[in-house]
Amino acid sequence: MARRHQDIVGGVLAGAVICYLFQKWIASKTSFRSQETNLKEDIVEGVEGLIGNTKLVKIKSLSEATGCEILAKAEFLNPGNSPKDRVALEMMLSAQDKGELTPHENDVVYEGTAGSTGISLAMLCCSLGYKCHIFMPSDQSKEKSDVLELLGAHVQRVPPAPIVDRNHFVNAAHDHALQHTKDNSIPGKGYFSNQFENPANWQAHYKTTGPEIWRQCGGKLDAFVAGSGTGGTMGGIAKYLKSESPSIKICLADPPGSGLYHKVLHGVMFDLAEREGTRRRHQIDTIVEGVGINRMTRNFSIAKPHIDYAYRVSDGQAVAMSRYLIVNDGLFVGSSSAINCVAAVRLAKQLGPGHRIVTLLCDPGNRHFSKLYNSEFLKKRNLDASLPTSLDFVNP
Repeated sequence: MARRHQDIVGGVLAGAVICYLFQKWIASKTSFRSQETNLKEDIVEGVEGLIGNTKLVKIKSLSEATGCEILAKAEFLNPGNSPKDRVALEMMLSAQDKGELTPHENDVVYEGTAGSTGISLAMLCCSLGYKCHIFMPSDQSKEKSDVLELLGAHVQRVPPAPIVDRNHFVNAAHDHALQHTKDNSIPGKGYFSNQFENPANWQAHYKTTGPEIWRQCGGKLDAFVAGSGTGGTMGGIAKYLKSESPSIKICLADPPGSGLYHKVLHGVMFDLAEREGTRRRHQIDTIVEGVGINRMTRNFSIAKPHIDYAYRVSDGQAVAMSRYLIVNDGLFVGSSSAINCVAAVRLAKQLGPGHRIVTLLCDPGNRHFSKLYNSEFLKKRNLDASLPTSLDFVNP
């Protein structure tokens, strides 16, 4: 009788265990199906869908050295490897809305550019159904023109000239676009995107980059630092951040040969290498590409009222910072990114520990092998290409 009782109890327990395991299995299957049901597709449309929402990264070495949190928006991770992707897309979509561009009708986008905007335009022309014709100064790195040609753009490299000269790369692009549209023998229309004066430039960053920085920082930042070429990036981001918090400090990083530093600090467009009024800046003045200018643009006029500080960053500092970031952070960036980081460190020292400073990493190093990462070229310019062991080179 006792044995029979034990068998019954054992059977009941075994059955209970089996029922429990069966219920767990059913629950897991139901949960899995529920997860499958809740999955949402995350697919973007074309290369244009890859633009924006770049990561905000803490640069560990600079943060540890200064006691500030120095963050950088990794704009080189855009599909065209620069923040100019945002600008190019906004300009082209705006032109389409106005009827100035019609896809797949042999329309040609013309632009005068140091390279990055041209690459962004050429990339988007491939995706959106246009042709691209780029004019760029002949002293820009060959890597950029090579990429442009691979993207199918027609590239014309022209000698550096003052903006008052019709042979200036921007004027050449404008004139060719106008001639294209007037000449009925040439298929399609010519559209001059006019990045220096087109308000779609700063608006692109006001709509996207500025809000992204604010969101990624959780609304907590003390300063923003960047260089300026057309003025659109600085204009859009500065205008947006100041609208959210007027106490945020905006700082300009300016290379040699550019007049923006003096324009911000003293109200006069001037550089020691040039006299006021000539509006002339040859890239031979600096190895830094993509930032710095000697005239007021419509886009920079949006930025100027919001800028609180300005720093002049030398070529030597840019070279040293590019090497410092490689060795200490594994960040392989270009010259404009390097000057941004130099200025960020200088601002951190000025503000003191405990502040959060945001800047941009706007170009990858692989577009700068012929200059910034060319030891022979740097040697001819009397620039030291050795690896710095500290941030002492940042001191003015």
